[in-house]
Formats: sequence, C-alpha cells, structure tokens
Amino acid sequence: MLFANILTRKGGELYMKRFLVLALVVVVTFAMAVSAFAVPAGKTVEFDGKGGGKVVFDGKMHADKGLKCADCHQSGLFKMKKGADVITMKDINDGKFCGSCHNGTKAFSAKDAANCAKCHTKK
Repeated sequence: MLFANILTRKGGELYMKRFLVLALVVVVTFAMAVSAFAVPAGKTVEFDGKGGGKVVFDGKMHADKGLKCADCHQSGLFKMKKGADVITMKDINDGKFCGSCHNGTKAFSAKDAANCAKCHTKK
C-alpha cells in the first residue's frame, strides 16, 4: 500500500529510482560480504590438524558430491568465517562438525584410522 502511494505522488518516478538504487546497493553489498567468507572455486582452506597433520578442506570436492555451502554453514554445523569454530577430533568422533556427515553412513567414517589421510596430510 505504501509503495503504491509513493508511485502515485507527484515525483513518484524519483522515489522509484531512489528505491531501485538503494536495493541494488544492498544486494551488491550483501554479495560482496558473503563472497569474502566463501572458499572460491578451485581454492582450499587449510587447518592445523595438530599431530595428525594439516587438514585441507576443498569446497569443490564437496560441491561435486552435491553439497551447497548452506548445507553446512546455514544449518549451524559451521560458522562461515575460518577459525570461528574450534574443531577437535573428539568433536568429529562425537558426530559434530565434519563428523555429522563423516560417520560411515553419509560419507566415509572419520573414526576409521584407515581414512585419516583422506583429510590429514603430514608434510
């Protein structure tokens, strides 16, 4: 109703142009903010895996399996910003973080010692 009143006022075109510019600014700002946290295609994120060796997360590998960023980040499993979550193998083995899927049912089990090198690299 308010939108219709603005358009019928004298100078409604000016209000409409201002509204569209503001909407465009909001959309572009949001897109830039989200992309600042995302792992770009072809890139990886590395984590210190302590004694097990560094852990390399490859977003493309997960996307190729049909997953979207929102599946893990908007569901509450992980925060978007790197380092915002403190992840331990105990947590993963308890079904938290990566262990939510890497449980031997949805994806390979993180508990199985034969699978350690699928995430951890010692170099």
